[in-house]
Amino acid sequence: QVQLVESGGGLVQPGGSLRLSCAASGSIFSIGSMGWYRQAPGKQRELVATITSDGSTNSADSVKGRFTISRDNAKNTVYLQMNSLKPEDTAVYYCNAAVRPKDERLYFYTYWGQGTQVTVSS
Repeated sequence: QVQLVESGGGLVQPGGSLRLSCAASGSIFSIGSMGWYRQAPGKQRELVATITSDGSTNSADSVKGRFTISRDNAKNTVYLQMNSLKPEDTAVYYCNAAVRPKDERLYFYTYWGQGTQVTVSS
């Protein structure tokens, strides 16, 4: 009933930039925190950045100063602006969201997108 769809991944050279988007749709009453995670081959999924519904953000030390998370509450969309990309940023990037569905407004449920590949290589 709730879907998260990411877009914006691709191949970029070191030092380049990409902007990821993740739009939530479906039977949504409200959305709490939204976030981006990534998983590189052979590694565990790790937090990249999160943002609360009122705009407070948190990010991993490895991306501070390079990546910026933001959201548009009217569009149920979260963004990740990635600058000064490095080869070690190569991973599948997943968005998630804590959603209260219209038919179960008492609880937040966590939903995940399908992932979008980001490859940083010359």
